[in-house]
Amino acid sequence: MNKKRYVSHNAMDKIMRDAGAPRVSDGAKEALAKVLEEKAFEIASEAKKFALHAGRKTITDKDISLAASK
Repeated sequence: MNKKRYVSHNAMDKIMRDAGAPRVSDGAKEALAKVLEEKAFEIASEAKKFALHAGRKTITDKDISLAASK
């Protein structure tokens, strides 16, 4: 997977605090970002296959939903 960061640590902090964490370490922010980015890459790759199979270049919300449910 690409090492480029797509998800900010600030966003990870907000997610975990909204989930009830009173404090969040930098390591936790990095770990959650890594997990979410890897999963998003997998879903996007699968969605691309669905779009191509349907003869489209554009990935739609339905492709993402189908890929995420797989």
